[in-house]
Amino acid sequence: MHDNHLLIGLTAILVIGILAQWVAWRLKLPSILLLLIAGFLAGPITGFLNPDELLGELLTPLVSVSVGIILFEGGLTLELRELRSIGRVVRNLISIGALVTWLLVTIAATFILGFPIGISALFGAILVVTGPTVIGPLLRHMGPIGRVGSILKWEGIVIDPIGATLAVLVFEALVAQSLGEGLTLVIGSVIKTVLIGGGFGLLGALLIIAMLRRQWIPESLDVPFTLATVVAVFAASNIFQAESGLFATTVMGITLANQRFFAVKHILEFKENLRVMLIAALFILLSARLPLDDVVQAATDWHSWAFIALLMGVVRPLSVAASTYGSSLTVQERIMLAWMAPRGIVAASIASIFALDLMKAGFTHVDQLVPEIFITIVVTVSIYGLSSGPLSRWLGLSDGHPQGLLIIGAHGWAREIAAAVKAAGFKVLMADSNRGNIRAAQKQGLETFYGNALADAADDLLNLDGIGRLVALTPNDEVNTLAAVHFEETFGRDGVFQLSSTAGSTRRAEDVPARALRGNSLGGEDITYRQLDRLFAAGGVVKQRSLTSQFDFDRLVATYDGDLVPLFVVTENDELVLLSDESETPKVGHSVIFVAVPVPQETSNNAARKPQNGTATQRG
Repeated sequence: MHDNHLLIGLTAILVIGILAQWVAWRLKLPSILLLLIAGFLAGPITGFLNPDELLGELLTPLVSVSVGIILFEGGLTLELRELRSIGRVVRNLISIGALVTWLLVTIAATFILGFPIGISALFGAILVVTGPTVIGPLLRHMGPIGRVGSILKWEGIVIDPIGATLAVLVFEALVAQSLGEGLTLVIGSVIKTVLIGGGFGLLGALLIIAMLRRQWIPESLDVPFTLATVVAVFAASNIFQAESGLFATTVMGITLANQRFFAVKHILEFKENLRVMLIAALFILLSARLPLDDVVQAATDWHSWAFIALLMGVVRPLSVAASTYGSSLTVQERIMLAWMAPRGIVAASIASIFALDLMKAGFTHVDQLVPEIFITIVVTVSIYGLSSGPLSRWLGLSDGHPQGLLIIGAHGWAREIAAAVKAAGFKVLMADSNRGNIRAAQKQGLETFYGNALADAADDLLNLDGIGRLVALTPNDEVNTLAAVHFEETFGRDGVFQLSSTAGSTRRAEDVPARALRGNSLGGEDITYRQLDRLFAAGGVVKQRSLTSQFDFDRLVATYDGDLVPLFVVTENDELVLLSDESETPKVGHSVIFVAVPVPQETSNNAARKPQNGTATQRG
């Protein structure tokens, strides 16, 4: 019977967690909110799930190693080249900003929440962290332009092991017998955490690099071997120094992300799926073990709301002000940074772990620690999630109607199309899993993404600042369709385009559902990959021509005897319109970007002149 109880409990955790995230996706709400609600319902409200009874002593190590894997996956998304322009601000946020946050939260928790100074210090250390599991989705929702997104991403990942280490130091100082002993423990712990955690992280990364670079393990074991190494590094580091495993796995992820011996995209894709499951399980587990009375008391106490208001309205702005003083960030960028500090799974897990140990040690007010953390998570995620998008647009840091293109496929004539769009002044990002195509695009001065743009992990790696539409130009119609379906949630139904699979506008009625699952047909239903390929093979080039009263669209078509393919129109308002069968005929004052084979009578005055790279103002 016990085995059945355990099986049902573990199954419920996974099923409830995934269902909660699916409902959040359908309702377009932050998934963390639905996970917390589901955990409350399964645990304290209905009593169906009791994590302590279900997992016993396995609960704490399970939570710890799961957070370690999450931070490793986050580290895999950090590239050091991003720090060239934002390194100083990131460094200050994880040092000066963390210190300011810790001190101010400690003071606020003491005087507003009535915690003893020691518990307040631990509470402040825990709330130093933000976290990639909440920052990432909010950034994708905001679509920030410029440096803000990169700064928040770096801060959210790197601050987690720092906050966890700070919490460990405070905890050790609390349980120390004297001030001198506590100070000695703190200094020693800092040194050991950096040396041991950093050392194990580097060793783990070097081991994976050596094994994969020399192909000493089969490709089918790349991901399992990496996962096993992450867990081993986490455990070994923690054995030598408590809670240094989080630092170790973060260092390991960053090291692997910045080596150039092999691509880590296949590892990152698997870790993305694993992270989704881990986050679901962790939030269900941690919220299900909260006493209902404590949660209700924290949620209905005005002191809790006053503290959160101070945290969001005073502590975070002061932390950002201290960290960005003297930097080149604009006022708008500083305001956006000051209004983005949601707390997530790392804060919840750290609080849960230390609360257990402190209760065993006989500390008071510990029972209030975890409910206050969870209330803070819910409120910060809700408010930041609802307000960050409108605020970023009001500040001019994100574009409500971005004009740029994400082009899937970077083969020869796709690059010519991309170059013409860029020459017209619009941002273009080309994605391809063929390294040769990517290198050729880079030589043409085009921005690129190497890897599978359809993988969930790519959501954290693709820089979609200023990108508002998708154009799938690969020779594989299935890939084009998958790309359109994948990015429909990001760009909307009207923002995804692909080449038609079959020439001819005649369609049977039963084909309508199939067409609904495809993107809009770029250039119209008659334009296929094969037709464009033949056109370019026959000497076709991409041209841009402005329409006037003396040379309208009909005249343009007649010039090439109708043998041209119009793809884009630049309007009088400098908007880029992607043409399809539903598009209106280009008008006088518009500029048409099209593909055609030059005709003999075409003069240099009539030929479209493409601006040199950099001569047009780029519109994103």
